[in-house]
Amino acid sequence: MTPQKTNALLLVCALQYTSSCLYLQGPAFVADFSGPVVSVLDGDTIEVLHNRHPERIRLSGIDCPEKGQAYGTRAKQAASELVLGGEVTLQTFGHDKYRRTLADVFLSDGTNVNHTLVEDGWCWWYRKCAPGDTMLEKLEAEAREVKAGLWKDPNPIPPWVFRKIRGNYYLFLITSGQMSKEESTRPSTA
Repeated sequence: MTPQKTNALLLVCALQYTSSCLYLQGPAFVADFSGPVVSVLDGDTIEVLHNRHPERIRLSGIDCPEKGQAYGTRAKQAASELVLGGEVTLQTFGHDKYRRTLADVFLSDGTNVNHTLVEDGWCWWYRKCAPGDTMLEKLEAEAREVKAGLWKDPNPIPPWVFRKIRGNYYLFLITSGQMSKEESTRPSTA
């Protein structure tokens, strides 16, 4: 095998490995932009006005509790208090599998919102999608130590576990005939 083919194969493998976290188009650092935050969907997803249209932003490297999960509402409130209605600057890293822009979000004073949410104990360092982020690792360890935010709970459930449990529950309801497939895709009213 030629060195070029070997390098191409390594690149394909690396991209397949990261594809569960990123949907890349072009360079890893796609673009940076600033804009007002017009909506906070949950603790780790916001909408920022970009070219007069709301763009859905997934805060990179973190994972907040889901809607309907313990601390999900509080994580959303914490994110809202930090960014809603304010101007933010984004350092973007491509898109996730849901086509949301992945970004580190910064306030006008330079505060990294992703870091603040971890430091205040409202989310986990998302190891799967940011395995080498030693700052997020450190901030989570410190939040756990002082029992900040969700770490007051002796056994908080990580959102990726919650999503898996919820998915398995819906699968059980569908396969047992207690829920139709169409009902399982409807937004929850909770």
